[in-house]
Amino acid sequence: MRTHESFKPALPALLAALILSGCALGPSGDAPKVPQPEHYAVEATPPSIGPDGARQQFVLGQRAVPQWWQAYGSPDLSAWVDEALRHNHSLAQAERSLAGAKEQLRGQIDESLWPKVDAVGQATRQRALGLPTMGPPTNLYNVFAGEITASYTFDLFGVERYANSALAAQVDAQSYQFDAARRTLAANVVITAINAASLRAQVAHTERLVALADADADEMQRRAATGAVAADDVLAAKANAQSLRAGLPGMKSQWQAMRHALAVLMGRTPDNAPADLDIAALRLPESVPLSVPSDLLRQRPDILAADAALKVAAAQEALATAEMFPSLSINASFGQSGFTWPKATGAAGAVWGLGASITQPIFHGGALRARRKAAQEAYLASEDNYRQTVLNAFQNVADSLVALTQDADALQAAAAARGHSEQSWRNAQRRTALGAVPPSFARAGERQYLNARLGEIRATATRLADTATLFQAMGVSIDTPAEPKKDVR
Repeated sequence: MRTHESFKPALPALLAALILSGCALGPSGDAPKVPQPEHYAVEATPPSIGPDGARQQFVLGQRAVPQWWQAYGSPDLSAWVDEALRHNHSLAQAERSLAGAKEQLRGQIDESLWPKVDAVGQATRQRALGLPTMGPPTNLYNVFAGEITASYTFDLFGVERYANSALAAQVDAQSYQFDAARRTLAANVVITAINAASLRAQVAHTERLVALADADADEMQRRAATGAVAADDVLAAKANAQSLRAGLPGMKSQWQAMRHALAVLMGRTPDNAPADLDIAALRLPESVPLSVPSDLLRQRPDILAADAALKVAAAQEALATAEMFPSLSINASFGQSGFTWPKATGAAGAVWGLGASITQPIFHGGALRARRKAAQEAYLASEDNYRQTVLNAFQNVADSLVALTQDADALQAAAAARGHSEQSWRNAQRRTALGAVPPSFARAGERQYLNARLGEIRATATRLADTATLFQAMGVSIDTPAEPKKDVR
């Protein structure tokens, strides 16, 4: 039963109906329906992409394996991810916060289920003014007292129940956020390791390009000494070598930054960064599970967290409504009290009390009504947040699929260019060895090959990294397949 209509307090018939029917005071908190695409991207995803030897298949409807990074076929990479999941301090902080939130929930539930019982002991010495017409002007005396007090508030309209439900849903949301943090960490380790390996290979090939450019400049210098070429040709060759050399420091800086970032992700100091992977040794995952949109709603941590936030808002709206109804409390106390220790501990010093109180809010300056209205708006905002989170998730998967499809085409073209340029270079080497062409002809062929190889390395790294992004976008829990958490209400 929804209660977004204006609330009319102090209606005995309504109170009785609510008590007898057990009707909820707020919305159910169920996720709203959202439109689901027939396929993620504008164009339908092909069943497979890439040429033979570098082909990937999208398996629609299959859930991703929990430890997806093992599909890259690198024991070192798998070990690095496992180390990061064990030793990353940001992840450990999130885990501690989650454990603390669970303890707070346990404490709040226990406190709401059982009466509060406290022991109070008191020993004081007081000086008080006497009556002006009787006795001494001041009284000096001791007070000894000890009591056991107990109190309990009946949860007639679900104030405690809805408060517990809200906190439980908050813990669920935090749990899903922790799952998302673990998945993001795993993906970051994989992507950072791939980028570091790619930059290492790019640095090595660029250094060879610089060496070739220096050889060309030296040859131009020798030919200029004999008058075979002009001085401007020498300057152009030297400028080309220095231009290539100028790009190396920035590339090396990026490479080392990637290594440092990988070490920190693994919980290490930057100087203990692991050795780089060989980009050519990484295996492209051949099969990539692709969940259908309806399954994605039940396994992406960000969607599940938005669903939990919706349940938090629903419970808080019900709580704000329940606070407008009466509350019933009972309290009791038993103890000993007296002005001297013997009297305080004797039979004459026994004291006790028993009482009950009922409170019905009548006028709070509109605060209760305003809080309820604010809770209603917060719930509607949570519904919108859920819808937007789902759409963002669909977009994330669609972008990853399109990027991976284009990566396959780019890598195929880059590999073909590298193959052609390599064959041309080998031909030039043979002709140079026979004396048919000068050595500069072979160096030119090698330069063309190295530049093509650099393009292939970048395209390979991009496809490997985008595959990791798609695995992450599927949202399956790392340890076990994600299951919807139950609402504790």
